[in-house]
This record gives sequence, C-alpha cells and structure tokens, in this order.
Amino acid sequence: MNSIKYFIFSIALICVASCNDKNGNYDASGTFEATEILVSAEANGRILSFDVQEGQTLKKDQQVGAIDSVQVFLRIKQLQKSINAIKSRHPEVQKQIAVAEQQIATAKTEQQRIANLVHANVANQKQLDDINAQIALLEKQLDAQKSTLTITVNGLNEDVSTLEVQIEQLKDQLRKCRIINPIEGVVLVKYAEPNELAIQGKSLYKIADIENMIFRAYLTSDQLTKTKLGQKVQVFSDFGDDTREYEGTIEWISSKAEFTPKTIQTKDERANLVYAVKIGVKNDGYLKIGMYGQVQLTVDN
Repeated sequence: MNSIKYFIFSIALICVASCNDKNGNYDASGTFEATEILVSAEANGRILSFDVQEGQTLKKDQQVGAIDSVQVFLRIKQLQKSINAIKSRHPEVQKQIAVAEQQIATAKTEQQRIANLVHANVANQKQLDDINAQIALLEKQLDAQKSTLTITVNGLNEDVSTLEVQIEQLKDQLRKCRIINPIEGVVLVKYAEPNELAIQGKSLYKIADIENMIFRAYLTSDQLTKTKLGQKVQVFSDFGDDTREYEGTIEWISSKAEFTPKTIQTKDERANLVYAVKIGVKNDGYLKIGMYGQVQLTVDN
C-alpha cells in the first residue's frame, strides 16, 4: 500500500515539474486580435438587398447589398437632357459667317476690276479707295461676328462641362448605392436588415480579417532588449488541455511604456511597466478573437 502511494506521489511531482518547466519557456502572455473594419452606408435610401449573415465569409470587393438609387438615376437623366438642350443651341458658325465671307469675296473681285480700270486711266482713284474701305469694313464686321460666335460657343461648352461634372458626381453617388465589402474576412456583427432606411455613415456590419491574426503581448524592458521588428517568435494558443504552436513575426513595438494590464501576466511579475508588441500569426482556422496565448521570444532551432 505504501509503495502504491509512493508511486502516485512520484508521478505527481514529475507532472508538476514538467508543467513548471513548460511554463518557464514562455516570456509573456496575451490575447489574439484581428483587423476589424466597420462598414457603413455611403448613401441615403432604403436598403433594397443586404446578403450578409454573422459568421459568413466574404471576399474582397464582393457586392453584398444595394441601396435605393432611383432618385440619383433620375437626376442623371435630367442633367443629360439639359446637356442635349444646350448643345442644340450651339450656333452653326460656318453658316452664319458664310454671307459675310461671300460679300468680302465679291468686293475683292470688284476691287481687282476697279484697280485694272484705274491702271488703264478709265476709273479714278476715289472709286478704288471706296472699294478698299468697303472691304476693310466687311473684314472687321466678319472678325467681330466670329468673336461673338466664339464667345457664345465657349459659354455653352462651359455650361455643358459644368453639367457633366455634376453627372460624374451623381455617378459616384450611384456607385456608392452598392454595398461593397472592403476586405476578405468573416462577418462579426450585423447591424442592419433589408427594407430599413440607410443614412450615410450608418453602420451596416463589422468584418474582421481572421486569416491573419495579431497576437498582442506585453514585454518588460529587459525582454525588449532581445526583441526587434521582423523577428520570428513562437506563439502558443490555449485550447483547454491542448496547446497549439504557431510561428509569429513581430510587426510593431510600442514606443512608450504602460502599466501592466490586469488580465496579462508577464514572466517577470515584479515589473510594473511593460511595452506592448503586436505579433503577426497565420491562422489555421483554430484561432479566435480574444483567445489567450503565450509567446516565446527565442525560437528553438
């Protein structure tokens, strides 16, 4: 009987020693986080469709819903009609100056005829001067007419450009009536339902990238001396009696110290000030947001 008790006691001591040795390898503990994005409505209107469920995996740039866009579409059509109306008022420049150009051409023909007569001493110089003055007057009238027509055309073109910019703005609003998922991830919370009224800025759902997890831990100043960005570390997750090991990369180190969070236990419990670090970990499907874990800074080769 005594031998059996001694055997059980020996096994217990071995287990305790093993556990203490295992825990001693951990430099710090922390929790797993993920990049969370709050997706909000970018347009006002009734939600026509919203195909999102909590726990659902969505792809990047996937359309998950639509907001009523009838009023925006009708406004675009109205502006397009206004553009057509303005273009219909464009003057036909060539036709309007054709008469003046013909008058100048006729006057120049007469000018050449009178010049020949003056050269032959059949006509006097005054007749030639009169036709020259007439041609000069017609040319100035043509220039003035061209200037007026150019100003009119430019003004109409500016009006068209202004309306076209308004159409581009409305088309942007039209695109924002589509609810597009920004990142690949899992829906955490859903805040809206179809047929509800969406207001610009209203939260629709929250999504997180759980494929690339972040392990946030707190290190003492002594541990910080052997830590650098890009360093490979070992991260261990708690699954009850089971522990899984992951390779992590230090992606961020806080530049200032803070008091040890109550929920975090570091290896050196006497240190009051610690530095937060973020460690990137690839999720194999087991890691969850808020799950506890430990980190070992020195990777065994």
